Amino acid sequence: MQIYWTPIQQVVEEAKDTYTFKLELPAGFTWEEGAHTHFALEGFNKEDRPNRTLIRHMSISTLPQEGAIGITTRVKPECSTFKSTLRDMNIGDKVAIFKTHSNVPLKREGKNVCGVGIATFRPLVLAYLANGEGVPHLHSLNVDSSKEYLFNDVFASTDAFTAEFVDSRPDYYQKVEALAADRNGLFYVVGSDDFLHATIAALRQSGVTPDQIMLDKHDFQFEDFLKA
Repeated sequence: MQIYWTPIQQVVEEAKDTYTFKLELPAGFTWEEGAHTHFALEGFNKEDRPNRTLIRHMSISTLPQEGAIGITTRVKPECSTFKSTLRDMNIGDKVAIFKTHSNVPLKREGKNVCGVGIATFRPLVLAYLANGEGVPHLHSLNVDSSKEYLFNDVFASTDAFTAEFVDSRPDYYQKVEALAADRNGLFYVVGSDDFLHATIAALRQSGVTPDQIMLDKHDFQFEDFLKA
């Protein structure tokens, strides 16, 4: 397993308590849209077993051509040891990334694509806007009660791309049911396990089949999430 130690280049405040940590691109490091990585802090591998309090599984919110590895996350005043340590780090301090992989690249199969999960979906939107081949229409649906929506420069509707924001869960599930009317579409869902179960249940009840649902999960986890 290759571990890349790379410095923090920049920290961008995207909204209240939400930040993108931009990391320097290590030589030879690349990834696909929709990728996730293991993001770790100094000391995580000093003992015989990894210190899991210093490791998080994170989506990469940028594409390689943007020149940085972007990790977007919330860091609230009251937070975990990992988040508080990250908050106190300085530009130039190094973090580790390893086991980078994409379970949810943009599928160009002639089907409409709908995505939920803004940090993971941002690179897919950029890839689509650069080349829309094989995807008739792309739709992004996001729920945030704070109404401080992220990445407004990217999530702006065009003729072929629709960015939709709602501020309550009832509105969100109503929109999910409406989107599920596309019997041939693909649905990308990213979030907490509880959020995944609830969203998938809404899709399945509306007639969406398991093969239409894309999850940022390992294959062995699919059965639990996609069962009816």
